[in-house]
Amino acid sequence: MSSPAAEPFLSLQTQAARLLATTTKTPPQMQSISSRNLLKQLPWVTLTSGTYRVNRRLQIKVGRGRVSFIQEGTDVRIIPQTLTELSALRGYTDTSVLERLAGLFTVRQVTPGEILAEEGSPIREAFLVAHGRIERLATGEYGTVDHHGVITDGDQVGDEALGSDNPTWSATLRCSTAGTIMVLNWDTLLEFLDREEGLRTHFAEFARRRALPQNRKGEAEIALSAGHEGEAQIPGSFVDYELSPREYELSVTQTILRIHTRVADLYNDPMNQVEQQLRLTIEEIRETQEHELVHNPDFGLLHNTSYDQRISTRTGPPTPDDMDDLLSMRRSTDAFFAHPKAIASFLRECNRRGLAVDGTSLEDGSKALAWRGIPIFPLGKIGITEHNTTSIIAMRRGDDRQGVVGLRPAELPDQVQPGLNVRFMGITDQAILRYLVTSYYSVAPLVPDAVGLLEHVAIGKEESA
Repeated sequence: MSSPAAEPFLSLQTQAARLLATTTKTPPQMQSISSRNLLKQLPWVTLTSGTYRVNRRLQIKVGRGRVSFIQEGTDVRIIPQTLTELSALRGYTDTSVLERLAGLFTVRQVTPGEILAEEGSPIREAFLVAHGRIERLATGEYGTVDHHGVITDGDQVGDEALGSDNPTWSATLRCSTAGTIMVLNWDTLLEFLDREEGLRTHFAEFARRRALPQNRKGEAEIALSAGHEGEAQIPGSFVDYELSPREYELSVTQTILRIHTRVADLYNDPMNQVEQQLRLTIEEIRETQEHELVHNPDFGLLHNTSYDQRISTRTGPPTPDDMDDLLSMRRSTDAFFAHPKAIASFLRECNRRGLAVDGTSLEDGSKALAWRGIPIFPLGKIGITEHNTTSIIAMRRGDDRQGVVGLRPAELPDQVQPGLNVRFMGITDQAILRYLVTSYYSVAPLVPDAVGLLEHVAIGKEESA
């Protein structure tokens, strides 16, 4: 049986009507645009030149870094050149001696709960942590056991015995996880120093410098007199400066935007093609700029935060205790920056303890999560490691508070945004317009305690049912 013939349409169909109509279009969207909270919250200092010098008082205390290791299966070796990250070896340049010194360390595998050293016992070994977590526990005033921090990958302990007579451990060292440590016996080191006069002289100079008068921040002491009466002799003094202060040069992100003249001439309704191309390019440059402020090895916050301002989480996830420890490391903190997953992990720990996390009002009227009244800003640029860990940044901001400042140039030629300009480079033989898009920037902590890190922050750890 044949199907009946289709009935004729009674009105114009939409397929035909669309031939005479236009569509409503959105501007081109971009998924990688983020909130860029770091760029928004940093106070920016404009530079009349390309360099920013941070002058400081003379520092006597030698800073410390982290030793690096090579691991091939169960074989773990110290990278000799990174031994100069130890305070006592800072500035030592004899690579051959460093290689022999690295060979004196032996590998030891540790287990959870293992005690490496007892409080009050003589220091006979120094430890470098290749991998693992070691707790420092000390007896309090009333016999309680107090937690004095965590030692993790790349950290060292025991080197404080250099230059001391009959040194003893100030805390018990207990392994909270399985791990790998490198051990140096002090008798072996002393025998090595007997053969290496240059290294022995370097250690003696380190001990002499460490004994110089200094304040609690390690700066050269200013002689003062307080509480005296009568005609006491008042000491004279002066404030010495660092002879080689840190200088920050403005970094740059650039690209050449190419647009065909035919596109720019003919396809500009309802949106200007050149403007949209520039808008999206500038958005990508700003995203890269924020990433560099976090990760650049020369000035990025994760790489340039002082190691004295870094602590590790106690158990993995960021707990309220960890955040309080991070707060206690500087005289004031006015912002946290954390990966959104780290914030979620912190909120889970607060829920587990029955704690409510309050919000706070920002200067622009918006709201933000806060801990102890300090806003916590999401910053996905911090990233997550392959081990599912991240870091939380705490900072004090502003040059008037000896905090962290962003750096950018003063007014630029052809500037379209602060620190960013777009310069027309001409038309090629292929009829292509070329624009040079450039952004200049950097970031500088004025003193070491302006920024701190909570490291080894585990994310995604759910409470078991």
